[in-house]
Amino acid sequence: MDVLTWLADEPDMMGRFLALTGMTADTLRRSAREPGFHLALLDFLMDHEPTLIAYCEATHTAPEDIVRAHRALSGPPGLDTNSF
Repeated sequence: MDVLTWLADEPDMMGRFLALTGMTADTLRRSAREPGFHLALLDFLMDHEPTLIAYCEATHTAPEDIVRAHRALSGPPGLDTNSF
């Protein structure tokens, strides 16, 4: 499941991701090495059902797999990771 590779092949989606996150191409490269980056990619998919469906169809990934991965990376429900 490589969301970043998919985004790179989808210029409109990549533009939307960059706009929503406030990243640039340069900050994207640096951020990709950060621990929370993969969660940000999954958040992007989870926050917009048409984007989730487009990703799943293009990569033959079950939406449930994205949900499970998102839960695994985001921690227990109610956990505010921004408070640490």
